[in-house]
Amino acid sequence: MSTTLPEALAELAALEDPKARAVNERHGDAHGVNLSRMRALAKRIGTDPGLSRELYDCGDVAGQLLGILVAKPRALAAGELDRMVRATQSAKAHDWLVAYLVKKSPHAEELRLRWLDDAGPDARAAAWSLTSARVAKTPDGLDLDALLDRIERELAAAPAREQWAMNETLATIGIHHAALRDRAIAIGERLQVLADYPTPPNCTSPFAPLWIAEMVRRQG
Repeated sequence: MSTTLPEALAELAALEDPKARAVNERHGDAHGVNLSRMRALAKRIGTDPGLSRELYDCGDVAGQLLGILVAKPRALAAGELDRMVRATQSAKAHDWLVAYLVKKSPHAEELRLRWLDDAGPDARAAAWSLTSARVAKTPDGLDLDALLDRIERELAAAPAREQWAMNETLATIGIHHAALRDRAIAIGERLQVLADYPTPPNCTSPFAPLWIAEMVRRQG
């Protein structure tokens, strides 16, 4: 028997933890559900496209996250994914939507191209995340120099979520394409985007020159 929307929301409410909410809200995610417990709930529910749509449209952050986990990526039309990226309620929902649904969709490249010049910063952020994946895995057909030109023009003034994703593309070009590594590092050094980002010990800085250097060192 399939889970109904009220039942799913009630189960999420039962998992609410004030301490988890305090931590999550510091990272831009207004929910208090431990993600391991949420994944266990999603596994128990199983894939349910209908419930997924209802959860995503319920206006609740935890509901959106659970909706992503029970979705069927290849069953989602390009228009539906476009609508979803504009309706994300949190940074985590945006990240999961792109990683778990859009990147696995047959419409990923169509949406990447559509979103790169979109008026909405969340859509552009998704496009840059998709671009990073292509730079790393399937770069044929990409004009990497033109991407660097655009990053150099737009990175410093980009909205936070888009800036983070664009910076990832800058670092990914430097890591995976040795011929453009010096240029990518130089852009990062000049713009200083995320240079002062607080990075815990034993973690890699998101500052592109440091990120590139560390990943190249690991490859060597």
